Amino acid sequence: MKTAGNIRKLYAFAFLKMTLFPMAIITLFWKDHIGLSLTEILLLQGIFSVATLLMEYPSGYLSDRLGYRFALTLASLIGIVGWGFYTAADTFAGVLVAEILLGVSFAFISGSDAALLFETLRLEGKEDEYARYDGRMAGAAQIGEAAGALFAGVLYAAAPLSPFYIQVGVWALALGISWKLVEPPVPQRQAVTSHLAEALKQIRYALIDNRRLRYAILFSTVLGIASFYPVWLIQPYMQENGVPLAWFGPVWAGANLSVALFSLIGHRIHFHLGDRGLTGLFLLLIVAGYLVLGLTAGVWSFLGYYLLTAMRGLQGPILRNHLQRSSSRENRASILSLKSLIFRLLFVGSGPLVGALADHWGLRPTFLLLALLLGTILLPLAALFLRTLDPRPRAET
Repeated sequence: MKTAGNIRKLYAFAFLKMTLFPMAIITLFWKDHIGLSLTEILLLQGIFSVATLLMEYPSGYLSDRLGYRFALTLASLIGIVGWGFYTAADTFAGVLVAEILLGVSFAFISGSDAALLFETLRLEGKEDEYARYDGRMAGAAQIGEAAGALFAGVLYAAAPLSPFYIQVGVWALALGISWKLVEPPVPQRQAVTSHLAEALKQIRYALIDNRRLRYAILFSTVLGIASFYPVWLIQPYMQENGVPLAWFGPVWAGANLSVALFSLIGHRIHFHLGDRGLTGLFLLLIVAGYLVLGLTAGVWSFLGYYLLTAMRGLQGPILRNHLQRSSSRENRASILSLKSLIFRLLFVGSGPLVGALADHWGLRPTFLLLALLLGTILLPLAALFLRTLDPRPRAET
């Protein structure tokens, strides 16, 4: 079976899935075009997270059993419908329907693409190089988002709905690529008498029985959430600090290029710093990024956000590598989806609260509070994560 072409196609799929023309202006679109408050915007994202959350683990479980190609193809079809809904939305309810569809679409992608990459590399005897290939896939995704953002401000200024029309076409291309992926052979499995019992067994294995997996999931989740709040707050922060609208696209593109750059070089930094040094760097970048956003109020203050996007680029491939190595073909997508599910749960519980704090206290005090809270939570979690790591020396990947 020829799966070698999968890697190139997965890079292309990753590029397209994140070529999100509306993202660089979407908070402004919601606020100025639809008329939503920051609380409603974070509530909307919370509901998006619930939709993703409800489908996250079931989609990963289905992907492990029906195939990664099937999951990615279905996700592309739902994505086309979701962005199509956006072109007609003009109320909170309309945007909500579109966000729910997109949430389901992303749930089917989550875990399936990374699992397919790992299984393809395993067939080629290259699973030890996973972090490098994952970094390239993550880099392709962020370059895609940067490309989509470059002209977002100009497109939005000319016609607010034009980024959404273009997005439908992008997902049609993604559908064509997912259709051409090749599913790796699935080893013979024992017959499953109860899928619910099997799914619960995998959850128990990941969160209770396997300490290494448990702390890798929790640490990765909180690192992810640390760089996720500012995604929804940085646009009003830039608007508040007088950043010209024409800069929004390039600034967003720059943020995504920084994620891409650090995803691509993350395995090399990991080789030189080791797990302990890299974990310390994650914490330093998070606290420094939020302090810059909270303590300064100039046109260039948004650069603090770049420290958080650098951390996002570094941690993604490295932490996914730890998760993949603790998983098997039978539960790979399920465990990756479980990690995403916990991430969504955390955001659903905390995102609207962060939005309400930003509405009532202002953005800068909220960023300072987040610096304190995240630093306090991440320090002991990082220590627990490091204690469970394999002490064997690693090879540069």
